[in-house]
Amino acid sequence: MMALSNSSWRLPQPSFFLVGIPGLEESQHWIALHLGILYVLALVGNVTILFIIWTDPSLHQPMYLFLAMLATIDLVLTSFTAPKTLAVFLVHAHDIGYTVCLTQMFFIHASSMESGVLVAMALDRYVAICRPLHQYTILHPEVIGCIGVAVLVRGLLLLTPFPILLWCLIFCEATIIGHAYCEHTAVVKLACSDTTVNQIYRLAVALLVVGLDVLVIAISYALILQAVLKVPGNEALKAFSTCGSHVCVILIFYVPGMFSFLTHRFGHHVPHHIHVILATLYLLVPPALNPLVYGVKTRQIGQWVLRIFYIKAQI
Repeated sequence: MMALSNSSWRLPQPSFFLVGIPGLEESQHWIALHLGILYVLALVGNVTILFIIWTDPSLHQPMYLFLAMLATIDLVLTSFTAPKTLAVFLVHAHDIGYTVCLTQMFFIHASSMESGVLVAMALDRYVAICRPLHQYTILHPEVIGCIGVAVLVRGLLLLTPFPILLWCLIFCEATIIGHAYCEHTAVVKLACSDTTVNQIYRLAVALLVVGLDVLVIAISYALILQAVLKVPGNEALKAFSTCGSHVCVILIFYVPGMFSFLTHRFGHHVPHHIHVILATLYLLVPPALNPLVYGVKTRQIGQWVLRIFYIKAQI
């Protein structure tokens, strides 16, 4: 070990201590119960969505293929965060290795890929409503595959620098993370070395992903509204109703995320445990609610779910 000062020393690969929710240690078992329910809902819901789309050829359409991508990302995101968070709350497994922490952080940032899929779904709704006769020639399976690869590549290009930049930091004696998982800002604050590049890159990625993606989605829906308003009466409502589930998922993804980001960035008077709870819920609420939204709003998926429960009831 190389000495840095009288009170600090370098840890080449430190292990971190996840506190959980600071100040609410006595209530963490009850909080874990609710988080566990959200995790189970996310697992069961997204696996069900993938199973239904995989087994029903009539659902091999652009909207459902993009939904399958969304469900896959949600499964990966929750699987790399929820088990460790629940372990911290329930069995006090607070220690997490340096490499495991960086890996978890990498997959947490995979939510940027979810934003890319939401953009693809908005483009699908635009084509379906504004150019319905050409939907399957424009968004044929090869194009959908290319869009999926583009979302994955963009995500990897944006996410890979996060663990690399963190690997270059020097950590000292303080390796206690006041969080329930390896949250990027909380880990960066523990470093002894200069973290300016890390902070600038995180802010730039957030602004680039959210700003650009929200702009594209807004333009898509502006064009959809323009087209729908030209259609008379009930036909306009019927056309726009096909966007209902997508609009709900957009709100579920972006509104809590923006609220959590703004309170963390500017809410200096907000108690720290509120920050932690909001950040933890943001990782679990959208993956848990997305399948419910599509199950309720989408007739084909809703019928499949009812059929599954009916068969089980008969057994």
